[in-house]
Amino acid sequence: MIITSFVICLFLFVLIGAASTLKSDKSNADYLLAGRTVKPWLVGVSAMATNNSGYLFIGAIGYTYASGLESLWVMFAWMAGDFMASCFIHKRMRIVSNQQKSLSFGSMVATWHGQHFKKVRILAGIITVVFLGAYAAAQFTAGSKALYVVFGWDYGVGAFIGSVIVLIYCFAGGIRATIWTDAAQTVVMFIAMALMLVVGLNEVGGVEAFLLKLGDVSPTYLSLFPANLESRVWAITLFILGYVAGGIGIIAQPHVMIRFMALDDSRHMRKARAYYYGFYFSFCVLTFSVGLSARLILPDTSLFDSELALPMMATMLLPETLVGVVLAGIFAASMSTADSQLLGCSAALTEDIVNRGESSVWLKRSATATVTAIALAISLFGLESVFALVLYAWSVLAAAFAPLIIIYACGAKLTETEALLVILSCTAIALGWRALGLGAIVYEVAPAMFFGILCYVFLIKPLFGSSTVQSSG
Repeated sequence: MIITSFVICLFLFVLIGAASTLKSDKSNADYLLAGRTVKPWLVGVSAMATNNSGYLFIGAIGYTYASGLESLWVMFAWMAGDFMASCFIHKRMRIVSNQQKSLSFGSMVATWHGQHFKKVRILAGIITVVFLGAYAAAQFTAGSKALYVVFGWDYGVGAFIGSVIVLIYCFAGGIRATIWTDAAQTVVMFIAMALMLVVGLNEVGGVEAFLLKLGDVSPTYLSLFPANLESRVWAITLFILGYVAGGIGIIAQPHVMIRFMALDDSRHMRKARAYYYGFYFSFCVLTFSVGLSARLILPDTSLFDSELALPMMATMLLPETLVGVVLAGIFAASMSTADSQLLGCSAALTEDIVNRGESSVWLKRSATATVTAIALAISLFGLESVFALVLYAWSVLAAAFAPLIIIYACGAKLTETEALLVILSCTAIALGWRALGLGAIVYEVAPAMFFGILCYVFLIKPLFGSSTVQSSG
């Protein structure tokens, strides 16, 4: 029965994705941006599903299970930063991408003020393919962990199944297929997570017992901040700002931003954002609560990988049919993100790295197949946890692009040399911060943004700036 309900859900996803081809006009703009005709509610729902990936089902629940109350900062401070950025970036990004006829995130960054920075475009494409591809690999890993718990299958089997399903509907309908399937996957994701919260609370004796028992887990489990921060105000402030900055980094995540670039009208952005944050907040509340309840139901943390908490909890408490639904929910979360990331990589590869003018949709499809194979390989041979891999990929993308986009949005017109140096210096700061082991204190996106923008204002601009914007290509 587990397999039956699981397979039915997956079949519906593929069917919905394939049906999207009926609305396609077979153009590059349709394959990569759905012809910029997507309604606000669908943009919001799709962006939420894309952003809230297998990372929440597997990585975030695992982190909450292990760390306790401090994990709320990863979700809610992150969301606060996401919201702050959206208020002044999303609409502008939609307008710019439409004006410049950008079909990829990299092309938008390279042509923001009407210029064409060829080197910036290529560099943006390379960073997108490498790190967004790694991000997609984390989604395949998340799905494979769920199948391992339920069926005992090797991680490679789950990763392969997820990659094949995603490739089928991406190949058929491009981003329109991913947006349509995102809507269906959102329904399954919410059902699965709400179901786990209900059975989890019932298992521990209700809400009151749930709150009382959490205090008995460990002396630090209900601490708002990591123990190494102690009570130092400056350390706590930097810790929070680090995750807020991580949320601001949403503007540099191609797989999410292309949703807003596909919106039918920039004047509808407020509606799209309302749907997005409404669903986003609700899902984070569910995820956080399920992670805490899992710790009460599975108290011995030494027996298994914490990222397996949700599927193990499902197999313990649910009948087989519903286990299949939860399993489909995990897969839905993983696929709703992976599909967008793979298409983002495909766009970067064909539009930014190998840009030979108007290319065929079949070239786009071939690129999609190629990056899917690469992401699958990373998933099969990668050693990082889902949580760690997602945070790493997110931080590099955020560091590379968010400061530059913020500078653009403030009205500054950079030369190509300046733009390249901003990308490279901010990326270097993020990687260096992480290499020094400082990410546990302050998430590396914050210093990358802060010091990167200061570097631009006080070093790059005075040394390399020009009153005339340079163009290349």
